[in-house]
Amino acid sequence: MRIGELSRRTGVPVPTIKYYVREGLLPPGELSSPNQARYDETHERRLRLIRALLDVGGLKVAAIAEVLQAVDDPARPVHKVLGAAADRLGPQHDTDDEELSEALVTVRELIERRGWRVHADNPAAADLAHALAALDRLGHGTFTELLDTYAEAAEQVARADLDYVDRRVAVEDLVENVVIGTVLGEAVLSALRRLAHVDRSARRFGKREGNASADA
Repeated sequence: MRIGELSRRTGVPVPTIKYYVREGLLPPGELSSPNQARYDETHERRLRLIRALLDVGGLKVAAIAEVLQAVDDPARPVHKVLGAAADRLGPQHDTDDEELSEALVTVRELIERRGWRVHADNPAAADLAHALAALDRLGHGTFTELLDTYAEAAEQVARADLDYVDRRVAVEDLVENVVIGTVLGEAVLSALRRLAHVDRSARRFGKREGNASADA
């Protein structure tokens, strides 16, 4: 296909496609004449991945280039490629702060207790430690008592996520699913949690107050 058709099929403007080619994010098309290049389904798939990393994941061009480098490395295991994408989706923290030391120990103990095959320096571990440290500062340090319950629920969600991701074959499709699933999947999970809170609250406290309506 010509670049115009590629643009129509992906919704990416032609100047943007050319920019991605110049930045090395998208392979150049195969020259069919001095001024014409042809593109195929691999370019369409790569464009879809770039847009997912950019629009959904919020990654900068440099971070996208790092993820794509991992995708194109045939020696890198698939779970390492998926990790390279997932690691860049979370907030960046400085984990050297002293107030985080206790929270980091708690997180490492959780990882060991659950038998998770996760390195203690994983960015998500730092995110969790920051959240726990914030809870402690707000006087809710006992929230750590719920960690294993949350971890068990997270394991079920992770299994469902990977069952969905595993339907796709191409590594680029897998990475795209991870990006979309991580960002939008968390939004879905958060909304479901809030709905469940309303239901549990109505069932637990509604009866005490004599409310007939579950929506009270």
